[in-house]
Amino acid sequence: MSSVRLPHNQGFWAVAFAFMVVMGFSAVPAPLYGLYAVRDGFGSLTITVVFAVYALGVIASLFLAGHLSDRYGRRRLLIPALLLNALSAVLFLFWRDLPGLLVARIVSGLGIGMVAATATAWLAELHAHHRPSAAGRRAEVVAVAANLGGIGLGPLVAGALAQWVAGPLTVPFAVFLGLLVVATLLVALTPETRETRETLPPYRPQRVSVPTQARGAFFGASGAAIVAFAALGLFTSLAPQFLAGVLGDRSRALAGAAAFLVAAAAAFSQLIFATRTRRQLIALGAAGMLGGSALLVISVWLPSPSLALFLLGGAVMGAAVGGLFKGAIITVAAISIDDHRAEALAGLFLAAYAGLAVPVIGLGILTQVVAPQVALLIFAGALVPGVLAGLRPLLRPATAREHLSVAGRAGPYAQPAPDAL
Repeated sequence: MSSVRLPHNQGFWAVAFAFMVVMGFSAVPAPLYGLYAVRDGFGSLTITVVFAVYALGVIASLFLAGHLSDRYGRRRLLIPALLLNALSAVLFLFWRDLPGLLVARIVSGLGIGMVAATATAWLAELHAHHRPSAAGRRAEVVAVAANLGGIGLGPLVAGALAQWVAGPLTVPFAVFLGLLVVATLLVALTPETRETRETLPPYRPQRVSVPTQARGAFFGASGAAIVAFAALGLFTSLAPQFLAGVLGDRSRALAGAAAFLVAAAAAFSQLIFATRTRRQLIALGAAGMLGGSALLVISVWLPSPSLALFLLGGAVMGAAVGGLFKGAIITVAAISIDDHRAEALAGLFLAAYAGLAVPVIGLGILTQVVAPQVALLIFAGALVPGVLAGLRPLLRPATAREHLSVAGRAGPYAQPAPDAL
């Protein structure tokens, strides 16, 4: 590896760029599933299976490898993760039937599971090296915006290319393959922030290490992440089917724009909510999730279904996703200690991607036996108890010490050694 290294501030933006690109690539297939379905003659259930194998790949990777950058270093884990996604792009380009699609999605999921916690932890550490006396809010905002913004960027670019250029199932993956190569080179030049221990403990799968008194907060944060990613998964998997089947619009560009709208609202909410406390973020996110779900259901149950109302509901839900997920990230960052930060974050992302997979798979199965409108009503109804379940441990009155933690200056749950959940 080259001995040339970027300054910590430039490395911070290099990792943010890589994070955004890889998350964007993970969502590229969202507006393209309809094209695959027409070409290969499969329906929404098969699309759900394709989405499910990706989510299962992410979950397996988070469980087996998402925490390993705490031991081996951030760069040593992020570069292989980026290369796995580059391999996935190659598979999309050259293995074009359904088995190839399934394998490519699994490989991409394995890479994403290694990226999420590693990039989030690395951004916090690069920021701390560059601005040791500053609050950690900048790193938190950039990490969440890169994650959710990337998920929106991928479908937007893929949908536009699929609508207006030749080779709609080729060009989007070629574009992101090039971006992944650039991202890998930039990450290779980014300074490491974790010293590798000379003697490493034996390998073990993921476990979550948090202080005993912080377990309620961690489970509450995990619940918020599950709800947020369940809503996000709706727009990165089955929203094109709702647009085409219920709202009567088969435009690939619109399918990509709908997914982008939700993720962009989530990313933009980071700016709007930048000064909010964790408690305020969760409260606003919960309210927005309930309101956005209601708008989505109403939009498809009207005598004449409303595309504008569907998109408005998606935007409101996206802003709610941003609030809930940022609140979850802040909570877990506050309760984790340095030697276990990626491990704790990997546990949070493990919960988030379980939320991404299980409800959306259930929704895909429901659309096989009931009308799409009924399936969406059931999906929205399931989000309500999920939102309420996560509120109690996260909405308790915040102490002055916890307000300092949100700003990144102190940890409310700090103690010498964490306990594994």
